[in-house]
Amino acid sequence: MRWRYIFNVVSVLTFYFGMSMIFPVIVSLIYRDQSLLPLIESMLATLAFGLTLHLINRRFRTEIISQREGMAIVAISWIMVSLFGALPFFLDGILNTFTDAFFESVSGFTTTGASVLTNIEVVSQSLLFWRSFIQWLGGMGIIVLSLAILPFLGVGGMQLYKAEVPTPVPDKLKPRIRDTATLLWKVYALMSLLQVAFLMFGGMSLFDALCHTFTTMPTGGFSTKNASIAHYHSLYLEIVIIVFMVLAGINFSLHYQVLRGRPLAFWRDSECRFFLISTLLFTVLVSLNIYRSPYERIGDAFRYGSFQVVSIVTTTGFATADYEKWPVFSQFVLLILMFLGASAGSTGGGVKSLRVMLFLKYCGRELFYLVHPRAVAHVKIGGKVVPEDVIRSVMGFLGLYAGIFVLSSLLLSALGVDLVTSMGATAATLGNVGPGLGLVGPVDNFANIPYLGKWLLSWCMLLGRLEIYTLIIFFAPAFWRK
Repeated sequence: MRWRYIFNVVSVLTFYFGMSMIFPVIVSLIYRDQSLLPLIESMLATLAFGLTLHLINRRFRTEIISQREGMAIVAISWIMVSLFGALPFFLDGILNTFTDAFFESVSGFTTTGASVLTNIEVVSQSLLFWRSFIQWLGGMGIIVLSLAILPFLGVGGMQLYKAEVPTPVPDKLKPRIRDTATLLWKVYALMSLLQVAFLMFGGMSLFDALCHTFTTMPTGGFSTKNASIAHYHSLYLEIVIIVFMVLAGINFSLHYQVLRGRPLAFWRDSECRFFLISTLLFTVLVSLNIYRSPYERIGDAFRYGSFQVVSIVTTTGFATADYEKWPVFSQFVLLILMFLGASAGSTGGGVKSLRVMLFLKYCGRELFYLVHPRAVAHVKIGGKVVPEDVIRSVMGFLGLYAGIFVLSSLLLSALGVDLVTSMGATAATLGNVGPGLGLVGPVDNFANIPYLGKWLLSWCMLLGRLEIYTLIIFFAPAFWRK
């Protein structure tokens, strides 16, 4: 492990992250709010740290990044940007403790959307913009963005890409990883511009349209309103956001194929079909279950049921209704969706549809072997045989995911949090969903979680965003052996 080189790369990423703080500074100047000084102080502190760390380690450069070094760079970078991203919240004084500021920052970068702010509408416009902007950055990924704009990371970039991109088998759209990262960001930016236009057409101000786009496309869920999307009481805006949440939950390589003139790319992809069909199925089940109780009209039941289902399954976390007042069946379905998540290669969190498909097909193969023990059977996705090492990785991921969920829920309950809240908060943070159940439901927040619990849930958010392996590998003795 060449730590001096690792810190050199991290220093450059931190420096460029500090430069990105110029955007909320501009917003503060436009609105003349009280957050200008805290934002400038945060920006200078981040730039100073990144520059100092770079000057100390600038001589340590290499042409090859190993798998272990790639994981270390990604993990340390995400922790660093979360720490410095918390400074504006802490220095402004809207959050009294650094624990709360760090939780809000991690929730933003990991696109979780779990908040400790009790009154969002009193927060300055520049901090609301920063809160949304860090979700937009985290959605496609800090490292992927860096691969697109920093030429020196083009060599050995695949190790960084694989350590961060949320998919069992990362797609390379171009031979050079930097070109792949650039294409993904172009698609991401284009879809963001389209959503801003559609939201403004529905009556949103430019500021609100930007902020909600910055939290829809990364499936983050932060809103500028206390009541989230319910504040607007607009069916048009809900439909627009549903459409873009679904698009954000689909593998972005498929969006690129559609833009290249392949309109059937979505349906031809087996994972995308699974994601869309399962979302539609759960929407129908929930809508039928909440019809008559609490909604008297089937149209209202479908309207609110579809929005909540899409919001949870894509791990966005926007809300237009308090689903904790719904029947237990619907609440249980939403809990399942917190684990299911969106497609691999999307900005969504959760286990991912591809892993669920592989798990179901693997179980089917094992049942087949019980009947035909001498047969040779393969697990296939889209007509292609899935290598055994990929299946082994998926099974290991699911085991770790379940183990971390149980352990974290147990630790939260040990801190005095009730069972429903413990499980709901863990599922919501590990899956990067946002709202959970109990005291952290859609009309509540995470402010009342104990301080140790907030650090634990911050860890869960990072684990979920970086697909567990990238962080948990640091605790494996083999990682530190030569």
